[in-house]
Amino acid sequence: MDIQHYMNTVGQAARLASRAMAKADTASKNRALQLIAAAIRRDAAHLSAANQLDLDAARAAGLAPAMLDRLTLSEQAIATMAEGLEQIATLPDPIGEISNMKYRPTGIQVGQMRVPLGVIGIIYEARPNVTVDAAGLCIKSGNATILRGGSEAIHCNQALAKLVKEGLAGAGLPADAVQIVETTDRAAVGAMITMPQYIDVIVPRGGKGLIARLIEESTVPMIKHLDGICHVYIDDKADLAKALPIAFNAKCHRYGTCNTMETLLVARAIAPSVLPQLAKLYASKQVELRGDAEAQKILAGYEHLKAATEEDWKTEYLDAILSVKIVENMDEAIDHINTYSSQHTDAIITEDYSRAMRFLREVDSASVMVNASTRFADGFEYGLGAEIGISNDKLHARGPVGLEGLTSLKYLVLGHGEVRV
Repeated sequence: MDIQHYMNTVGQAARLASRAMAKADTASKNRALQLIAAAIRRDAAHLSAANQLDLDAARAAGLAPAMLDRLTLSEQAIATMAEGLEQIATLPDPIGEISNMKYRPTGIQVGQMRVPLGVIGIIYEARPNVTVDAAGLCIKSGNATILRGGSEAIHCNQALAKLVKEGLAGAGLPADAVQIVETTDRAAVGAMITMPQYIDVIVPRGGKGLIARLIEESTVPMIKHLDGICHVYIDDKADLAKALPIAFNAKCHRYGTCNTMETLLVARAIAPSVLPQLAKLYASKQVELRGDAEAQKILAGYEHLKAATEEDWKTEYLDAILSVKIVENMDEAIDHINTYSSQHTDAIITEDYSRAMRFLREVDSASVMVNASTRFADGFEYGLGAEIGISNDKLHARGPVGLEGLTSLKYLVLGHGEVRV
């Protein structure tokens, strides 16, 4: 296959489809989402079988546990995909929304209209649910999309793509509005990220190596995050009945996700009481703890304990490993977070309102939380229906990217014959 020729053909089709999607009415877009959701429920057994083929191949290839976790599509995950599409269908359609209309002294009215971005290229590893989440959000926001999933999820992605196209056709929308790159050749990625004439924005979802490569080589703007180094700080004014389950869930709910806690910070005054209790919980999951000198003293005797190094504060483990640091107070906690955080998601556990508000203001991350697990940093949990990715950049979109993150604004001017003098 001539990869460049193939990708040009895909890009041209996507650009053409994007024009049709930009003017599609809300009812047609919602109908497509509902048809895709129904097809997913109908073919759940077939999707599970396709996913099992991918999992068998991945295990045979020796893929890491974190990657296998991302690749796994459980019955609940299949149901959640369908539910996510249905939730997107109930959300207000952002396209065509007019805001900020104001009269100017000249007599003209100036405002803004929300419009699609155009063609969105999405490059991802494992995570077959991304195929549906991304397709759903792009359909509702009036965009076309080109999806390039990882080779490890090829069977499941192809099965899902077939259902997406079925739903689009049933709603009278162009099938090319959602295209799956059919080749697993990595040259397709290189082509996608250097086709600004066809693709308006790239959204990478995958490991650090993939995203670092795209940052280096892409000539298309990106919505992305590189790392998910998330923190939970247990303040000395924390309610331990909240702190223990939150700190456990933030680490152990899933290891291979970008919103999993990687560093636990504990106020010195309560560390001797809270850390041993947490250690018992982490021991049930055989979590390796990497503590600073103070934490090591408190946790002496913990079976899975190592000394933390400077590198640990900078590491996204995506594994059953947690770094632990004792801090004097919230000032030291915020300083540590703003030094080492990847600006993804950070949380404080406290009953002190003033400290909670300070934490929200001063921690410079895309999602900042009070008394909640970092695992909630997710488009579905935020009520966005689904997410196309999470951005820790500061321009255009930040945090979980839903419908509005896939749109832009253009200025409108309404006149009555005015001319500039």
